[in-house]
Amino acid sequence: MIELERVPELIDPVMVAAFEGWNDAGDAASGAVAHLDREWKGEVFAALDAEDYYDFQVNRPTVWLDNGVRKITWPTTRLSVVRIGGAKPRDLVLVRGIEPSMRWRSFCNEILGFAHELGVEMVVILGALLGDTPHTRPVPVSGVTSDPDLARTMDLEETKYEGPTGIVGILQEACTHAGVPTVSLWAAVPHYVSQPPNPKATLALLNRLEDLIDIRIPLGELPEDARAWQLGVDQLAAEDSEVAEYVQTLEEARDTADLPEASGDAIAREFERYLRRRDPAAPSAEPGDGSYLRDTSSGLTRPPKRKPDPEPGTDPEPPSPDEGDTPDA
Repeated sequence: MIELERVPELIDPVMVAAFEGWNDAGDAASGAVAHLDREWKGEVFAALDAEDYYDFQVNRPTVWLDNGVRKITWPTTRLSVVRIGGAKPRDLVLVRGIEPSMRWRSFCNEILGFAHELGVEMVVILGALLGDTPHTRPVPVSGVTSDPDLARTMDLEETKYEGPTGIVGILQEACTHAGVPTVSLWAAVPHYVSQPPNPKATLALLNRLEDLIDIRIPLGELPEDARAWQLGVDQLAAEDSEVAEYVQTLEEARDTADLPEASGDAIAREFERYLRRRDPAAPSAEPGDGSYLRDTSSGLTRPPKRKPDPEPGTDPEPPSPDEGDTPDA
């Protein structure tokens, strides 16, 4: 039985989760949850037992010194809670960890146990994948769900994916079968510049999360980091004619595919987002007052000679959306 004595009653809580590893190209998803935790000063209230879920030869613990005393940090998944203040306060339960090495069903059941005890109304799982997308264009973010009713009411895509999956897909299906509304948001990261961090993809995930659960997220220096990242990749690409030509090919393909999106509806959605971020009456991006818990103890990859295989290969990141989380092309 999960006991959460340190956590007060939550207000309209939404759980937001991300896991390092196969589902986290460019660390974009885990970076988004880390940003939320940092900006709203999240306080950890629980951590899963590392020995239950991790192979320490795959995810090694780290040793560090604390005032001359040696300590060990074990790889695990931690849960924290943040309160979004303002006229309509609400809470986020943040789940951030590493894709488990074993016992995935038990892992998901434990996460669901926390969601049930905390009264979580929706679970949003963030992911990032490698794709044929140019770094010079807006990062594509897909919102998908296994629930046809949720897909219809929230204007999401109902997943039709079949194939290998990761913890994002397993957790999404576990939540759906348990009757918990669940959405996965996937950002596409350029496969030719896949090394982390990718602040542009992190920013895109946070923008989509804002729209999905109707909150305002303090972005801090993230927009400037995203601009600096793109400028740096621009400079690297300009130094290699083969890469520059490949990027141009991706740009042309992307622009052609996006022509239908250059519609009045798409422009209106962007304008509404702009107004919402400027509206002082919208839910505040400032953290709640005081302590929340009662007890407070780069380089470029050469472009491929042919189109990459759509199935996951030896690269730990899949080149196309996955886990029951991605829309059909």
